[in-house]
Amino acid sequence: MAAGGEAPILIKKIKKSAGHAHHGGAWKVAYADFVTAMMAFFLLMWLINTTSPEQKRGIADYFAPASVSETTSGSGGILGGTALGDDGAKGNGSRSVIEALAPEAPPNVKDTGQSQNNPGSSENANDTQSQSKAQQAQDEAAFASAAQSLRQALQDMPELAELSKQIIIDETPEGLRIQLVDQDGRSMFKEGAAAPNDRARILLRAIARVIVGLPNRVTIAGHTSSSLNGARPDGDWGLSSARADTARQILQAAGVPTDRIYQVSGKANSDPLYPDDPTLAGNRRISIVLLREAPVLPPD
Repeated sequence: MAAGGEAPILIKKIKKSAGHAHHGGAWKVAYADFVTAMMAFFLLMWLINTTSPEQKRGIADYFAPASVSETTSGSGGILGGTALGDDGAKGNGSRSVIEALAPEAPPNVKDTGQSQNNPGSSENANDTQSQSKAQQAQDEAAFASAAQSLRQALQDMPELAELSKQIIIDETPEGLRIQLVDQDGRSMFKEGAAAPNDRARILLRAIARVIVGLPNRVTIAGHTSSSLNGARPDGDWGLSSARADTARQILQAAGVPTDRIYQVSGKANSDPLYPDDPTLAGNRRISIVLLREAPVLPPD
């Protein structure tokens, strides 16, 4: 105790240790480099995942070194190498004659010296192809219009309304096919007879009005059905031919020109409409085809 009972004054000094210093901030630079590298890595992975093979190939070509053509010159420097000829000042060339190379000939040159690629023939082929496509498109439009006209005629004529199911209109590789088919209880011909009944005559006249409006030639075929025992009577050939010829006569009487008839045939039961059951009544039919071809023009 000090004199007078006063407590002594104590002074405490704390010394800071320098063991955990931040080393001047150098770690921040290293950390920033690490973060930048990681960001670049993830960007690269994202690009690899999102780009297509063509884009990857383009990126690789962009970073690839430019191709340098190989040379066999002597020094490799500017204006270095051998001279073109031995003559002249300081000429040290390996050969004195310069080869004059002719331009390469086309790969399709014949021995006659003429190229196979004839511009005229190519243009003619293109014109022919264009005309063929135009003709095909015209035929398709004409056939569609003919089918629509026939359907409209069936709707406009009350006496043909009940017979609409006996007409089948479709397109084949040969052309527009119109078929008059029999139905159970609604036959177009009497059994064994070549002359059609009144309903069949009305249908044939309606078809004739459509045929007259088109330039295409016409084929007519008659078909019969098989008997229940599967036999094919020889008389069916003559019967089917007679029915087809009778249909031709009705069409010509309704206005179809004679020169438009290209073929009349009888196929008996050799080409059934329903092959699974050749005995069905629908196999008995008259098939009229507007041929898919250019009309035959008379000579001048």
